[in-house]
Amino acid sequence: MSDSKTNTTTFRPDIDSRPAYDHGKLGSSASYVPDSKTLVVGREINLNGEIAACDKLVVEGRVEASLNNCNQIEVSAGGHFKGTAVVDDARINGTFEGSITVRNILVIQSSGNVSSNVLYGELEIERGGRLSGSVSSLDEANGDGETTPVTDFGNSKT
Repeated sequence: MSDSKTNTTTFRPDIDSRPAYDHGKLGSSASYVPDSKTLVVGREINLNGEIAACDKLVVEGRVEASLNNCNQIEVSAGGHFKGTAVVDDARINGTFEGSITVRNILVIQSSGNVSSNVLYGELEIERGGRLSGSVSSLDEANGDGETTPVTDFGNSKT
């Protein structure tokens, strides 16, 4: 009878030496930070409801919501947001419908389409970007909430 020795090897994964997963760019303006409160609504995903207390909302799919206490919203090309939003900064490269208040800067990129009531700190519209609705800067806003229709933008009110 032959004496056979059994060879056993213990599998020990080397987890510590694996590189961290690189999430890459979200849209064209920001990179993913794992510790941030970022909500990404991916393509072909629909989300309805209320969103509160996030650092950033990235819309690649379709969102119907009320957005409060959020620092930034980014609507990517092909993304659609419908509802109300109160944010510090906004970058729209998809479609935004509803009402938006942007305390700092609202950027409508070349394929962006904003049809809403807009209250902004600063406004930047790239060539090809579209804006329709009522628009007012925070500096010009008065107590009765009156805004200037976009068709009359540039005409002074008396």
